[in-house]
Amino acid sequence: MSELRNAGIISMGSALPDRVLTNADLEKMVDTSDEWIRSMTGVRERRIAAEGEGCSDYAVKAARLALERAKLEPDDLDLIIVATFTGDQQLPSTACLVQSALGCVGTPAFDVAAACSGFVYSLAMADVFIRSGVYNRILVIGVELLSSVTNWTDRGTCVLFGDGAGAAIVGPVESGTGMISFDLGADGTGVDALKIPAGGSKMPVTHENLDEHANKVVMAGREVFKFAVKVQSDAIEHVLTKAGLTTDDIDMVIPHAANIRIIDSAVNRLGLPPEKFFTNLEKCGNTSAASIPLALDEAVQAGKVKKGDTVVLVGFGGGLTWAASLMKWVY
Repeated sequence: MSELRNAGIISMGSALPDRVLTNADLEKMVDTSDEWIRSMTGVRERRIAAEGEGCSDYAVKAARLALERAKLEPDDLDLIIVATFTGDQQLPSTACLVQSALGCVGTPAFDVAAACSGFVYSLAMADVFIRSGVYNRILVIGVELLSSVTNWTDRGTCVLFGDGAGAAIVGPVESGTGMISFDLGADGTGVDALKIPAGGSKMPVTHENLDEHANKVVMAGREVFKFAVKVQSDAIEHVLTKAGLTTDDIDMVIPHAANIRIIDSAVNRLGLPPEKFFTNLEKCGNTSAASIPLALDEAVQAGKVKKGDTVVLVGFGGGLTWAASLMKWVY
């Protein structure tokens, strides 16, 4: 058997809608206030896709930018993985729509449904394919149009969500760099804490459940908060242990941007300085599977993440799922 290779992110790209929905705008839509939203969530504004746009539109924009930065063509890709639960339609997969738009027909493509943990889940799969020598260049995209599944009359959830896409190209890297360790998990007993009740085989969409917004996100906020506070810190500690490192070795954490209080809890529990956590929650809101790649790309472009840095990605979401990855940044 040939020696296993290291895999790492060699390029990134991102895409956001032009439309900005501010807290002031939401004050006109539901019974809420800018002060309450900012104090409870940390969100000031979020991006919302235009009517007629789909997940694949933003996934393709992010992918093209990642390819351009890597000086690669779509035909150089061996696999496309898209993490999303708000795809253009139930069938086909968003990954196949992306493949078609990029023009690399024949390249295998599939979606991953792990909610807000989906991007890191997808990176873990890409890591295995690269390490084993099965593929050399894998496009991994986290994308959501959460505005399409948001109940805009529910002030507990509508203040949170936004739209966007982040893309990464994963390939072979030097030994000791790239993705070092992962921690993936799920707790299916928490399925009711965060869900979209209607639209699947068990509850097909009807006029009645549409009137009840059953095709939109429903969240038990307190349950999700308690779950996230614990699992976020635990997952970070697990990837550090697997890599033989400690919190002192971390240069940057890119957490899923769900709620600023959840992020603050990890800062306190791990004893890390706040500047070692990078998030774009304030201006993008919770973009689910897109939140980590969006923030990671922004951090790289801003020089907050540099070659040789030890970076931890951590997410949690519906399922309930969680996922973390520790990596040595390669560019």
